Amino acid sequence: MTMGKVEKVLFIDFEFTMPDRNSRRMGFYPEIIEAGVVLVSRNKIIEQFSAFVIPERFPVLTERCRSFLHISQEQVDTGIRLRDLAEKFRVMQGKADCSIVTWGNMDMKVLRHNCQKVGIPFPLSGEEIDLSMEYKRFFGDQNQTGLWKAVQEYGREGTGRHHRALDDALTTFHIYKLVEKDKQYLKRPAPTTIGDMVDLSELFNKFA
Repeated sequence: MTMGKVEKVLFIDFEFTMPDRNSRRMGFYPEIIEAGVVLVSRNKIIEQFSAFVIPERFPVLTERCRSFLHISQEQVDTGIRLRDLAEKFRVMQGKADCSIVTWGNMDMKVLRHNCQKVGIPFPLSGEEIDLSMEYKRFFGDQNQTGLWKAVQEYGREGTGRHHRALDDALTTFHIYKLVEKDKQYLKRPAPTTIGDMVDLSELFNKFA
């Protein structure tokens, strides 16, 4: 898929709640606590959105979650509700064709599950693209590559800080452009060589 085929593309990244390693919380499931969204049209960023999100089922973050993501309880407590995030997605997507690009398949799985638990419709429609799998297929890797490792393999730096939702969404967009550029490069015909222009067999016979 290339950006020219769709009117808009949403690059999305979420950060989720995490249980403590020895936690026995009944029914625990990951919930979105930070969302980063980049809306792109014709390869240009037209809107960015970032917000903390209040977990519905387990609103108190574990120590492991706070430590790993460097997100405080206070930041999450002042966030928006999942319903508000879903509405923001509907507004950003609009009525035009839209593709959704994420690094990995967890983001859309968790969003679907969270919406189901709260009892609200899934807010997005359109082709969903797991860029990590596109990257794996393109480079023939055996294992999936982490987002920021992929950037480093290109000899670049990620945008902002790893495990911040908007920074990761921007980095996903950055890698997308690099991969698409490489795909287009590989599609270009090879330059004409002297051998293509001259029948070397006739030339050799002439001077034999």
